[in-house]
Amino acid sequence: MSSESHRSELGDFLKARRSDLNPAMVGLAAPGGRRRVKGLRREEVALLASISTDYYTRLEQGRRQASREVLDVIAGVLRLDGVEREYLFELAGKDATRPRRPASQRVEPQLRRLIDDLTTTPAMVLGRRMDILAWNPLAAALFVDFSAIPANHRNFVRLVFTEPTMRALYRDWEEVAQTGVAQLRREAARDPKDPRLASLVGELSVQDSDFRRWWGAHRVAVRGMGTKVLRHPVAGELTLDWSTLTCVADPDQQLVTYTAASDTPSHDGLSILASWSASQPPSLSRTGAPDRSA
Repeated sequence: MSSESHRSELGDFLKARRSDLNPAMVGLAAPGGRRRVKGLRREEVALLASISTDYYTRLEQGRRQASREVLDVIAGVLRLDGVEREYLFELAGKDATRPRRPASQRVEPQLRRLIDDLTTTPAMVLGRRMDILAWNPLAAALFVDFSAIPANHRNFVRLVFTEPTMRALYRDWEEVAQTGVAQLRREAARDPKDPRLASLVGELSVQDSDFRRWWGAHRVAVRGMGTKVLRHPVAGELTLDWSTLTCVADPDQQLVTYTAASDTPSHDGLSILASWSASQPPSLSRTGAPDRSA
């Protein structure tokens, strides 16, 4: 993605966020008559940010750069949360201190050993673009046999949209898919020149109208923690808490685990799934294979 495209993304993001607001939400008197635009007008954002309409218009059109101070004020006017604010600053080129990331990524050996030792907890390592770098047998049993998927297609968001098993697994597939798109959008700001990310977004935009629509909404999110309900063909319905831990050696690698509270049906379901996984052929249960790094 070129710097020109990055400026275009900035403008699209600002327009999307001001479309979420209306004058009453930001303390402006509601104008009389029918509004021709959804959300706030450019001049209303400029008024609230104490800048000229021309200045804000040129910023949205990619014809002007803004200072950190102005961006901070605009973030407040548009009611951006912490993730969205950081995304805005990165699109505006205000995060130039981050070192250039290497093209390839290998899972850290310590993380691989850790997930291998988690015999009763599904675990995987996600890298840039939400690529699946490594997993343990229980994660493969919970989601899909990752070893049967070509290495360059082992991407969590891709599988959520293209793998029928993954679509059927989540009780609220739409929420999971939208969150994945928002996380990819965040990745696009972190590394706007990543050709693999651009290829992934282009492919999914062509193949899936939902992805195309959600990508155009310019929502952003980061991986953190939460709870998902899964309908597994072997273990039944599972309510699992997922948590993300960032690797200090490579912050672009994150360990994701799925757990259930003890003495619950979901905890028992994971035990059943672990026993079932142990009885499967080596292609599903083997860990540490060299081709699991991307």
